[in-house]
Amino acid sequence: MDVQTWTYLIVGLSFALYIGIAFWSRAGSTRDFYVAGGGVPPLANGMATAADWMSAASFISMAGLISFMGYDGAVYLMGWTGGYVLLALLLAPYLRKFGKFTVPDFIGDRYYSNLARTVAVICALFVSFTYVAGQMRGVGVVFSRFLQVSIEWGVIIGMAIVFLYAVLGGMKGITYTQVAQYCVLIFAFMVPAIFISIQLTGHVFPQLGFGSTLTQEPGTYLLDRLDGLNRELGFNAYTNGSKSAIDVFCITAALMVGTAGLPHVIVRFFTVPRVRDARLSAGYALVFIAILYTTAPAIAAFARTNLINTVSNVDYQSLPRWFKNWENTGLLAWIDKNNDGKVQYAKGAAITGIVPEFAQEQGDHGQRVVTNPDASSDNELYVDQDIMVLANPEIARLPNWVVALVAAGGLAAALSTAAGLLLVISTAISHDLIKKQILPDINERGELWAARMAAAVAVLVAGYFGIHPPGYVAAVVALAFGFAAASFFPAIMMGIFYKRMNREGAISGMVVGLLFMLFYVLKFKFNLLGGGEATDWWLGISPEGFGFVAMLINFAVALVVCHLTAPPPEDVQDMVEEIRYPRGAARPHTE
Repeated sequence: MDVQTWTYLIVGLSFALYIGIAFWSRAGSTRDFYVAGGGVPPLANGMATAADWMSAASFISMAGLISFMGYDGAVYLMGWTGGYVLLALLLAPYLRKFGKFTVPDFIGDRYYSNLARTVAVICALFVSFTYVAGQMRGVGVVFSRFLQVSIEWGVIIGMAIVFLYAVLGGMKGITYTQVAQYCVLIFAFMVPAIFISIQLTGHVFPQLGFGSTLTQEPGTYLLDRLDGLNRELGFNAYTNGSKSAIDVFCITAALMVGTAGLPHVIVRFFTVPRVRDARLSAGYALVFIAILYTTAPAIAAFARTNLINTVSNVDYQSLPRWFKNWENTGLLAWIDKNNDGKVQYAKGAAITGIVPEFAQEQGDHGQRVVTNPDASSDNELYVDQDIMVLANPEIARLPNWVVALVAAGGLAAALSTAAGLLLVISTAISHDLIKKQILPDINERGELWAARMAAAVAVLVAGYFGIHPPGYVAAVVALAFGFAAASFFPAIMMGIFYKRMNREGAISGMVVGLLFMLFYVLKFKFNLLGGGEATDWWLGISPEGFGFVAMLINFAVALVVCHLTAPPPEDVQDMVEEIRYPRGAARPHTE
């Protein structure tokens, strides 16, 4: 069977499984909808957390970024994995002991203020909508290539699927769907990695192949060969970084602390019966996540090596079919600048934009229509970084069923995280705004209806951002982590470990941190406020790393305001101690 037939078969079966699970586990109460009834076993919750955590950014985009960035791409590995450890060990058990449905619920009660709750809802919406834009973009990329539809229609199809099991099943349906999605995505990620590792290095384990010698060039290490290929084409050596040390530090730190403030991951720890189960599920999730994250650098190196060997200085007419298939999506393009009929892949920007009529051919050699080619550069090839993992099996000439399996895995990763984010959006609106503030007397049936309506609206907004994303999947997701770091992390951290922190301090910190992050992103990511060039970055810190700076500003503002205003009530301070110490444990003596 061809790739498209295999894709219809595998993706169709996986979608049928997800929808079937959603119907089987549909929510019958608000507790089911918000936290799956609080009865999810630790192992299942660990798998669901891993699927929720490993989004399209992890599955589709991270290895693609590392392929092109090389050493600099390690910031994503260090930040995201380190951040999960921080969340699992430092915050999750305490938040589970608090026993609320949402992060805004925790902030509203801890800071004894509906204003604090409202600010937390706004922060949750910023984080979640930014994050979900990356997921829907990933869905569109997969559908556009493997189901031969436009990215826009791919996003719409993804919206429909998420709508069915997120709106119907709530957290209960999403949890058990995510267990299935984890199995699909990790199998889809590992199978091609193992095949290609055996092809290139003879090692079954990609993690070992990454540091091994090539079977076709005995004595030559894969990374040494990749460094040489990059230098020959004018790029930096793959194992050398080009980012400044301060930017690497800030991006890594922003991703770490942003992880610890992600509402859709935190809420997963509210779904288990006991605090001990929260710790167990965090441990399981870390193991499940590590399988993918230790494999991603190997896939990045394999994909980069095979891409250069396959397309560089090769006659266009002799290129394999996969190249022209990806051209049809507009995510890969070539323009023959020197009119020699060969693809020249070199340092420099080949194309800065692709017109919608990307499938129209022009010129003597069949190159696709492109706009704004950089005439000063020898580079003729444009490669969207988000296609590298998806195209990797085709570049390596693996069987068609493996290619289709990767498509199903990419969709599983994107849809699992999108569903979790949409649930955060819907619960923030229905529970923290409507139930807690606007209509406190609303009955459970009305609240459940409001939650489903909010999820439906959120799906539509998410679809719009998926069709018009502000960048590559991982880059968009990195901004979401920046928003979480700038807003939630200090409020949660001090809410647990500093009982003197009051509502005035927490609210001021969240507002100022979020505004600083928003200003920096609008100025330097979207160029909306003038002077948005990289050379103008403050201290050389990129928008992806500024979340760390905004977090420090949040802490500083919160602490100053806190000590200029009255301390929180005694019952709130007692509640903080109750969260931090197990029942029966000795408390520190205070005067």
